[in-house]
Amino acid sequence: MNNKKPSVLTIRIPNQLKHELKLTAYEEGVSINQLALLAFANQIRDAKTNNFFRKYYQNKNEKEILTDFDEVMSKVSKRKNTPSWDKI
Repeated sequence: MNNKKPSVLTIRIPNQLKHELKLTAYEEGVSINQLALLAFANQIRDAKTNNFFRKYYQNKNEKEILTDFDEVMSKVSKRKNTPSWDKI
């Protein structure tokens, strides 16, 4: 997988999705290829993150999950001037 030459992937997508892809790429000032690559990379990252947490929490009950959460939150220092929307 360390091949320096990029691979080519051909996919079939609905016309409406292609239109949205073109429009969004234009609005973002990037090529369709760049936007599609970013979308693929983001989706893969999200799937890996979801899989990690699914495996981590699969055998834990709600109490254990909340205890873990409280432990993490206790390590966060109290911030001054925290906006009201960012308070628990």
